[in-house]
Amino acid sequence: MKLPIYQVDAFTDQVFRGNPAAVCPLDRWLPDSVLQSIATENNLSETAFFVRRDHGYDLRWFTPACEVALCGHATLASAHIVTTVLDPGAPQIEFHTSSGRLSVTVEPGNGELRMDFPADVPHAVMLPPELPEILSIAVAQCLTSRIGYLLAIADDEAGVRHAQPDMARLAALDCKGVIVSARGADSDFVSRFFAPQLGVPEDPVTGSAHCVLTPYWAGQLGKAVLHARQLSARGGELRCEMHGNRVMLAGHAVLYLQGSIEVAAGNSG
Repeated sequence: MKLPIYQVDAFTDQVFRGNPAAVCPLDRWLPDSVLQSIATENNLSETAFFVRRDHGYDLRWFTPACEVALCGHATLASAHIVTTVLDPGAPQIEFHTSSGRLSVTVEPGNGELRMDFPADVPHAVMLPPELPEILSIAVAQCLTSRIGYLLAIADDEAGVRHAQPDMARLAALDCKGVIVSARGADSDFVSRFFAPQLGVPEDPVTGSAHCVLTPYWAGQLGKAVLHARQLSARGGELRCEMHGNRVMLAGHAVLYLQGSIEVAAGNSG
């Protein structure tokens, strides 16, 4: 059985930058074990699978280790494949997910993809005493989010850049991942995201983290539209907007690879 596969660099307009995601359109759902095996074999931070339905697509996301409840860059990558390969010129796509309905709109003129996600407003918690040592930087404030991320606020952009987490100790924390963030020198805020708990030591550009970061920094800076940078080795750029209890995340995506994968008939359900 052959399945189509695409690899897309998300939150960038250049290959070899942004966050790579695998995208696998399906005619029907395969067993979860097969989906997980494909994601593990791909060994990217996320593999997205979707199946067409009335008025949109059912969409799921898998890391190399597990299924996750929300993923921004793989949603962006999926929307790019729908609007450029499967349904060229479509102005909007509706994805039905475990985090609710997520819509993606193609901005006329520049082709930017604008995603409508639920805001995950973080609340302050006591700083775990070991966290600064684990991250190897000073931490001014610690917050937690509904999705299970810890948000560590560094003193400045240099602190975010210089973080060198002890991944073994980070993986032992009671959370799904750690965001490190600070005000940016030439952007509104910067961040990095580490999730060894999910099989992703450092994610290049993380949409779900910006569902937490956008309401936090909108409140801190007193503005609803923000320019964000994720300071991973590959780097990424996002435009973030607060709209009530929703976060709009906008960025570009570019196709890197197109092909097919082989799945043995006995593994296809």
